[in-house]
Amino acid sequence: MKKILTALAITALLAGCGGNATPAAGPGASGAGVSGDLTVLAAASLTGSFDRIGKDFERANPGVKITFSYGGSSGLAHQITAGAPADVFAAASPATMKTVTDAGDAAGDPAVFVRNQLVIAVPKKNPKGIEGLADLTKPGVQVALCAEQVPCGAAAATALGAAGVRLTPVTLERDVKSALSKVRLGEVDAALVYRTDARAAAADVEGIEFPESAGAINDYPIVALRNAPNAAAAAAFVAFVRTEPELKVLTDAGFQKP
Repeated sequence: MKKILTALAITALLAGCGGNATPAAGPGASGAGVSGDLTVLAAASLTGSFDRIGKDFERANPGVKITFSYGGSSGLAHQITAGAPADVFAAASPATMKTVTDAGDAAGDPAVFVRNQLVIAVPKKNPKGIEGLADLTKPGVQVALCAEQVPCGAAAATALGAAGVRLTPVTLERDVKSALSKVRLGEVDAALVYRTDARAAAADVEGIEFPESAGAINDYPIVALRNAPNAAAAAAFVAFVRTEPELKVLTDAGFQKP
């Protein structure tokens, strides 16, 4: 009888710990327990990459429906601190994320998941012959910049300062997509935008690299929000963005690993 009981105990232990047993799925895994609506506020420069990552996340979690709201990080941060319902915030700079963390609206510490760098976006064939920041001050060259309160504008100010270039733009835009659109529409001759945005618009623009951009690289932090309506899905999405397959989506778009 003792031998039978011992054999049964070993069989139960093997069934619970190994063999062909299927491990429980965690948040973010295919068929996992996260479900419901998920609202993500994200920097405009993340648009294409996050759209793809969102589809990956929905495939892995069929019960989740993601809504993205893209824009300038500073504006999104103020929406959050004003009480706008959202689950996740992905910013284009630590400074804009600090607005949210200082207000106590983050559920934990933000994590930097990628970095981005500026280029000079010009129309195809570079009709003005722009090769660096100093060329942006040539007579007749019209330039668009992001407003300085948004991360792409702050980075542009840093780069221009490092180059000793004083520049009067013809327009200050609310986010990087708006600045780039001025080049694509032929309304300006150049704009300072992220490398990722110039790459995504490669059919219409060229991205001119310049050395001062190396001193104005933006870190991108992401965090689940304290009052997230769907806290479980928010935490799962933040973890999902930082997995290797999704980081490859981001680096393929031109982002850099931190």
